[in-house]
Amino acid sequence: MTERGGKQMRANRQYETVIGLEVHVELATKTKIFCGCTTEFGGEPNTHCCPICTGMPGTLPVLNKKVVEYAAAAALAMGCTVTRRCRFDRKNYFYPDLPKAYQVSQLYLPIGRNGGIEIEVEGKKKVIGIHEIHMEEDAGKLVHDPWEDVTLVDYNRCGVPLIEIVSEPDMRSAEEVIAYLEKLKLMLQYLGVSDCKMQEGSLRADINLSVRELGAKEFGTRTEMKNMNSFKAIARAVNGERKRQIELLEYGGRVVQETRRWDDNKDTSFAMRSKEDAQDYRYFPEPDLVPLELGEEWLAELKSRQPELRDEKRARYIREYQLPAYDAGILTASKAIADLFEETVALCGKPKEVSNWLMVETMRLLKESEQEPEEVSFSPKNLAALIGLLEEGAINRTVAKEIFEQIFRKDVEPVKYVEAHGLRIVQDTGALGEAIREVLAAHPQSVADYRGGKKKAMGFLVGQVMKETKGKADPRMVNQMLLEELEGLE
Repeated sequence: MTERGGKQMRANRQYETVIGLEVHVELATKTKIFCGCTTEFGGEPNTHCCPICTGMPGTLPVLNKKVVEYAAAAALAMGCTVTRRCRFDRKNYFYPDLPKAYQVSQLYLPIGRNGGIEIEVEGKKKVIGIHEIHMEEDAGKLVHDPWEDVTLVDYNRCGVPLIEIVSEPDMRSAEEVIAYLEKLKLMLQYLGVSDCKMQEGSLRADINLSVRELGAKEFGTRTEMKNMNSFKAIARAVNGERKRQIELLEYGGRVVQETRRWDDNKDTSFAMRSKEDAQDYRYFPEPDLVPLELGEEWLAELKSRQPELRDEKRARYIREYQLPAYDAGILTASKAIADLFEETVALCGKPKEVSNWLMVETMRLLKESEQEPEEVSFSPKNLAALIGLLEEGAINRTVAKEIFEQIFRKDVEPVKYVEAHGLRIVQDTGALGEAIREVLAAHPQSVADYRGGKKKAMGFLVGQVMKETKGKADPRMVNQMLLEELEGLE
């Protein structure tokens, strides 16, 4: 046994982590859920709000139909049973970022129930159950100013439409949590219901976590960590809270049901308040909104319009374009990249070549510029034109990479760029022969090395000729003419 703070540690036991997530997703509507205010991110504080979303007396909400459409589409994609007759409820609580002192949400009749998402971790597949999906409005945002020691409130986000996706407590590790979130994020992006920009708060996760002895049937006492908006922070928070709870139990302590705040800089969590249950919010049916009746025909039509999701798209790329499974996985890991791939292939008909440019050069430049795939802004037309120049032998691959950087950063038209910068391959054998003779004359030792059997000297000489021609020569022609020149010297 060991001691800590005067308490003896119990004999080492094995524990299982039990995790469920509540994921809040801002929907991609242009206006808010109950009024006409814009949902655009940013803007000066308190400029994207009106008497309705700030809860002024005498105002009445009007439901945005697009919110219901997006919520139902998400529920269908996740295999949920859609509630044909659903309604909104009032969730009452007093907090500075909630000007009405209540949130319009769904407790009793959420729009979707009993779905599931299949994940794969270390080659093993598993279905994570979806308990429910409900619609609600977002709250405002508190801005803490430590310099002035004050807290400011920005109500721009009040009334932005959300769906909350509540999982079953089916996850057992940080790896499963991240696999679930990645699958969920891609699904929502492919559906077009949300951009899921975590840095802008479009996707946020609350982590409900408990531990229990391995083999136990009863769940342990859970804690909740709210509004996590980074996959890396979420993984660290899961592992950190798991360790904290196990240490508490090992030393004879007790886990308290509470809401905690994860501090990623300090790699630890702090208690915020006791965890509320549904009765603490005094839910009751929202009196200002009528119940919704979702017809079978409308749902069938909605389902028929659902796009191809990531798993189906990946399988099709392997089948239709004969791409390796690895390539198909990388290309479909972002809807923006998948769309760019398909549009470029439609223009040039070279799927493997397009795949290589997107997987290698595009990903390299994204990493260098610290951008997300969704921020790619160049057009399929210009990438297709670049591939066309390569195919016809107008430029070599070295020059193509140089041009591609300009396409990536400025979306230049490659044909115009090649002409403006004189980058077409040197086809003049006379000029190329002169460049080769100058290189051979300037490097007699390399010539002697080659003639003495050191074949690596050839690579050096080719490089010098390419340098002399500013990279515009055809490497195959350079090799051929260089060999002929060297044989002539012998």
